[in-house]
Amino acid sequence: MTSPDEIRHKLMDLVQQRGPSKTICPSEVARQLGGETWRDLMPSVRAVGTQLVDEGKIVTLQKGNVVDPRQATGPIRYRLP
Repeated sequence: MTSPDEIRHKLMDLVQQRGPSKTICPSEVARQLGGETWRDLMPSVRAVGTQLVDEGKIVTLQKGNVVDPRQATGPIRYRLP
């Protein structure tokens, strides 16, 4: 079982590696941590992403626009603020 702390660390690591003007997909985090069962991790990755947005550490984008992750349906991306 992957912990929220592991998800948090991997998510922040990936957005920092990408840099301030680039985005990552939540599925990148899930795939790196979950292997074959990465889809099972997606709700947890999005929940941790929402916490990081609340803390001001990342922003959520949809179609290139910053959105509230609680309101977003469908594909989203994360990046540094």
